[in-house]
Amino acid sequence: MSVSIYHHIEHLLHYGVRQELITKWDIEVIRNKILEVLEIEDYIYPDKVVEEDTPLREILEAILDWASKNNRLKENTITYRDLLDTKLMGCFVPLPSELNRTFFEMVTSEGPEQATNWFYKFSKKVDYIRTDRIAKNEEWLTKTEYGDMEITINLSKPEKDPVAIAAAKNLKQTGYPNCLLCKENTGYAGRINHPARQNHRIIPVTLKDEQWFLQFSPYVYYKEHAICFSEQHSPMTISKKTFEQLLLFVQQYPHYFIGSNADLPIVGGSILSHEHFQGGYHEFPMAKAPIEWQFSLKQYPTVIAGLVQWPMSVIRLQGEEIEELVEASDYILQKWKHYTDVKADIVAYTNDKRHNTITPIARRRNDLFEIDLVLRNNRTNKEYPFGIFHPHEEVHSIKKENIGLIEVMGLAVLPGRLKDEMNILAEQLVQVDYEERITRDDSISKHLNWAKTVKSKYANIKESNVHSIIQKEIGLTFETILHHAGVFKRNTEGKSAFLRFIDVLVHEKNA
Repeated sequence: MSVSIYHHIEHLLHYGVRQELITKWDIEVIRNKILEVLEIEDYIYPDKVVEEDTPLREILEAILDWASKNNRLKENTITYRDLLDTKLMGCFVPLPSELNRTFFEMVTSEGPEQATNWFYKFSKKVDYIRTDRIAKNEEWLTKTEYGDMEITINLSKPEKDPVAIAAAKNLKQTGYPNCLLCKENTGYAGRINHPARQNHRIIPVTLKDEQWFLQFSPYVYYKEHAICFSEQHSPMTISKKTFEQLLLFVQQYPHYFIGSNADLPIVGGSILSHEHFQGGYHEFPMAKAPIEWQFSLKQYPTVIAGLVQWPMSVIRLQGEEIEELVEASDYILQKWKHYTDVKADIVAYTNDKRHNTITPIARRRNDLFEIDLVLRNNRTNKEYPFGIFHPHEEVHSIKKENIGLIEVMGLAVLPGRLKDEMNILAEQLVQVDYEERITRDDSISKHLNWAKTVKSKYANIKESNVHSIIQKEIGLTFETILHHAGVFKRNTEGKSAFLRFIDVLVHEKNA
């Protein structure tokens, strides 16, 4: 057995002490835990005391390489490496009771902003938030008439390796945990078709006398990208209770926004089976967008209401009292759920199948509570089989996935495939015979029509500017996608249709 493994273990222990995950009194216990994980029965203390601050990823990769050479990994693939390095970092994570005590003592003594910041840093230190992978994401801003749209090509989530996919077929089927959001994931060892979570911890949150939990996304898209999920594994619903829970959350954590994906397919998020919200310490482009037309709801006199200058259809409500905001939000939801305007392609029901719902987002504005209600409809037809208010087919080469909460607010989360595809496309766009070259290349042929549109807009595309042009046009395409998802279009007919719905809200009595 190579002596180097002992050096790596000491480096890992040194990292734990340096990051204040453990103290010097914990070293022997944590070392023995690591030896147990690595199935090492003896120990040789390195001659040299570890002093240098070696980066965590470098330490873990060295240990994983040793594990591969010494038959501690079933296969040397990213899936099996992730299972092992998470188990190693789980050695440094305290029990939930201890972490909760530290968190809530900090809430009391220093405030919720400092507490969530501490928990966020902790989640990075124990490698639950994999900062090395997040750093691979490509990010930029694109100027639009609605402000700077935020664009991310997501490269942080590892692709499933073929070995793991094949092995998963032979696994005994299990329903534990029920899904990736269930509280039972906390400390879970994982398996080849379910990520390890020994380094995962959650913070209890009470929302309207219900038990919820706060955690961070392992692949954060923005600062303190948080997920707040119900203790119960129950389906997503948008209701009066949803609005109250969102506003109660920002009452407790006023520096965060919090929002919910819609509760219907196509316009909903990726996990509709478990009630959850997403939030964090970030101001999205939609939050910066102004109210362009204000109106009053007579039955809710303390509520300020208006239409937001945004490509999707957003009603913004503001007020000092949570109760009245909840009532006003629910009033709008109930009217919208049953609203039909055939001229605007809005149909509330097909037989008994509901199509209308809302994507709500809550935040604080100093003394005011604020909630944005994004009107959604998931109807399909022959012309738009993927969704009338969904990215249309001409933009599917860039993005055809659902427009969920994060995209609604102005952050495009684009598939990782785009990085390589856009690099290849950039090489071809500068060529005279670019159309023929793109057509012949199966990896980018789907982008031909999009590329022709880009080419027609710029007279002088060359190597020095082609990448910046492609980034700009991806951002503008995302703006177009948001227009597609908007139920009331940003043209004369669409604005008139939106005002017809507002007229219903203003002049009908509260139900």
